[in-house]
Amino acid sequence: MNSRTIILKTDEEIELMRQSNRLVGMTLGELSKHIRPGVTTLQLDKIAEEFIRDHGAIPTFLGYGGFPNSICTSVNEKVVHGIPDNQPLQEGDILSVDCGTTKRGYCGDSAYTFCVGEVKEEIKQLLKVTQEALYKGIEQARQDKRIGDIGSTIQTYCESHGYSVVRELVGHGIGRNMHEAPEVPNYGRKGTGPLLRNGMCIAIEPMINMGSKNVVFENDGWTVRTKDRKPSAHFEHTIAIRNGSADILSTFEFIQETSNN
Repeated sequence: MNSRTIILKTDEEIELMRQSNRLVGMTLGELSKHIRPGVTTLQLDKIAEEFIRDHGAIPTFLGYGGFPNSICTSVNEKVVHGIPDNQPLQEGDILSVDCGTTKRGYCGDSAYTFCVGEVKEEIKQLLKVTQEALYKGIEQARQDKRIGDIGSTIQTYCESHGYSVVRELVGHGIGRNMHEAPEVPNYGRKGTGPLLRNGMCIAIEPMINMGSKNVVFENDGWTVRTKDRKPSAHFEHTIAIRNGSADILSTFEFIQETSNN
């Protein structure tokens, strides 16, 4: 099978993916209890790995392409793929946590950007708009629409608020593998790209910058940051297209239950 073939999932497979994605949501909820000034992202990584394994799954990210940890932790101007470290979080930081699990052979993937203590209103607005853009993109994930409809909607909404959309990193198909076809950009033109069909499972993940869209890949081989060092936000859900519309398999409910984020 061509690696770029889009694999449609059965209802049974989608339910297995729902279990993995729900566990990602539970893990993010558990982490939200611990995100505060003074905590290190390495401490959060340890909590995440233990929580995932205690629930009968494995952390998808650990060892993926050589990635050294179980979660990606991207602080402030880091866009994605930040490696957990011993640097304590500071009051006013924002922290994007991207998490993946594999359970019974199927992957879950979701991300959320948290506030650390009291955060400036202008940065809170970036987070608000990015999360809203995620849901606006999800609304476009319908049978017989196209991938470009998702990206165009996200891009138009974020740019209308004065923000910019990262081009180098995109969402993706997901299933037995964390990254499958098709790519799901957060920009584009309506009516272009692969046709959306029932059974498609995709991760939609706006990565939105307060300043310019330009990014830098750091020397660690993973971390991506904004070139102008202005903050960046990242929110992600895994969805399945069922009965013509989007069924959100991941969840932020556990974060909302346990934090002010």
